[in-house]
Amino acid sequence: MSSGQNSGGLMSSAGLVRYFDSEDRNAISIDPKTVIAFAVLFGVFVQIISLTV
Repeated sequence: MSSGQNSGGLMSSAGLVRYFDSEDRNAISIDPKTVIAFAVLFGVFVQIISLTV
């Protein structure tokens, strides 16, 4: 690439940074501990089902 051309890397990612940085008041917020607990319970459920089948 020549030094006169803009690669667009920084400009193309600026919109994504702005999108992921903003927090919407109407967005669903789930506590990370709840997600981990659900994943563990779902894993235990799958293990129990696989033992019975």
